[in-house]
Amino acid sequence: MKVLSHLLSWVFLPLFMPLYGLLIAMYVPSSPESLVNNDSLFLMVEQNKWVVLFMFMVFSAILPGLSFVFLRTMNIITTIDMESKRERLIPMLIMLSFCLVLYFLLLIKAHDHMLPKYIYALPLAGVFVTASYTLINRWIKISLHAGGAGILSGFIFAYSLNQATFEFWTIIFVILASGLTIMARLFLRKHTPTEVYTGWSLAVLITFLINFYYPIG
Repeated sequence: MKVLSHLLSWVFLPLFMPLYGLLIAMYVPSSPESLVNNDSLFLMVEQNKWVVLFMFMVFSAILPGLSFVFLRTMNIITTIDMESKRERLIPMLIMLSFCLVLYFLLLIKAHDHMLPKYIYALPLAGVFVTASYTLINRWIKISLHAGGAGILSGFIFAYSLNQATFEFWTIIFVILASGLTIMARLFLRKHTPTEVYTGWSLAVLITFLINFYYPIG
């Protein structure tokens, strides 16, 4: 069970969750409520899908991951898990910065809402989720893993509600993924129930609201 919990913690690493959400929305068949609004990730041109996925991979996974390794090498953090509240400030500010850079880069490179609104809303949600976690971290060691699962869930919930048809099993998948992530963190005793449930709920709420209500144009 311990090995499985560690495996789940790596598979559902917070840095990977935005990519999982995009892959689901882009490649699980769905149909938008209106073609005029350009709000379907499934109907995006394949080349645009790969460009977007590459940008998210670089700014939400690779660069933050390398930054954390550098912080560990410099002994600024003692473990990659960042188990103490004190060690989390700089890594969370780094994540916030990369989310912000990605958001503005998308606005500049794909201006005038050339892409579906969710492409812009997802990194913006990352900014607000990380900012709120940075503040809350003063009081509790809120779970970043649960937060990543919450971002995935909130994104898929918002996207599915704006589609005329959407595969229901994806909703089951993100809920199951969230449950497994929370279970793993609790089993490994990395967090208390309050820390994981608060982390997941807050991330779901923020991500859902930003993605659902982000202006189309």
